[in-house]
Amino acid sequence: MSADNTLPSPCYILDAEKLRANMRLIDRVRRESGATIILAFKAFAFWPAFYIVRELFSTSTASSLSEARLAYEELGSRAHTYAPVYTQSEIDEILSYSSHITFNSLSQLNRYSSTVLAQSHHVSVGLRVNPQLSQVETDLYNPCVPGSRLGTLSADLPSRLPNIVEGLHVHALCESSAEETKQLLLAVENRFANHLKQVKWLNIGGGHLMTRQGYDVDALIETLKAFRARHPHLQLILEPGSAFAWGAGYLTSTVEDIVENAGVKTAMLNVSFACHMPDCLEMPYKPVIRGAHHEPISSLPTYRMGGNSCLSGDFVGSWSFDQPLQIGDTIIFEDMMHYTTVKTTLFNGVSHPSIAINDPKHGGLKIVRRFSYEDYKMRMG
Repeated sequence: MSADNTLPSPCYILDAEKLRANMRLIDRVRRESGATIILAFKAFAFWPAFYIVRELFSTSTASSLSEARLAYEELGSRAHTYAPVYTQSEIDEILSYSSHITFNSLSQLNRYSSTVLAQSHHVSVGLRVNPQLSQVETDLYNPCVPGSRLGTLSADLPSRLPNIVEGLHVHALCESSAEETKQLLLAVENRFANHLKQVKWLNIGGGHLMTRQGYDVDALIETLKAFRARHPHLQLILEPGSAFAWGAGYLTSTVEDIVENAGVKTAMLNVSFACHMPDCLEMPYKPVIRGAHHEPISSLPTYRMGGNSCLSGDFVGSWSFDQPLQIGDTIIFEDMMHYTTVKTTLFNGVSHPSIAINDPKHGGLKIVRRFSYEDYKMRMG
């Protein structure tokens, strides 16, 4: 990391004390409920701040070889790894960085079970199941929509799980409440009662936004304790991501121009929603701007925020300000450390495709660039 303290624009800024406050609350849930809680890299993989994370947490989830390797190198532990598919070229290395590995389907489990058994160190094997409970409003983020490719339905499971399977994994929440976690656990118990008796652990995934203002933390603790009392043989695992970094960082930007069309004023920024804040367009959602009125007020200067890419839809709005914006003004987008930073890099640590040129006149196929773990890691520090 550079020692230069001059703040550039644009810039993502992590507030270490807010991260620590979130961690303390999550740790309280862990201690009082008896559940195991680990950090999900899919939402927060900012490894230069792992020295803070390690103050209370030392284990993480991974969704790719790159994330598993990052856990091993920078968090100092093997990951709980789940990916929708694994490849033959990566499975051995993934296993070397994993303490747990969850397969999305019985076919993937069967394909790699002999590979897992051949490993010199023990890796606990899980199977992802689909509880068929849709509590997430946005289909893009809902793993349980009809026809989902994620997880195995109870009707498709044999009554007796393969001997290699030690755990079940479900992920069905997104920025959800304690009540929705309760309903998820009830759905799992209802659909997989027989299978829960056969395993040692249950991972109920992420989406537990316990650090959001108004979240009923006490209700979550009681729900987890009650489930553990009903299933004392199970290790219950949660893997929140956003909860760790919720409200713990922001993105600074600068107004570079102001344009007007059909009565709509747009502040043109040196950042892009498409490139730097993709969830704003995908969810979609309207972020909070520091010092601005979140809902437009007709009597005040009002602006859309425009990104600096050429995508026509690279804008979000509108916000009102007490004074007219000027070129050079700073615009600060709040709560931009979870998901935003990882989606700006290589989401899930998924490798970027190699690049090649096939030109018969000049030697045939030539590989221009292969992307590596270092490309993923160095985007963060």
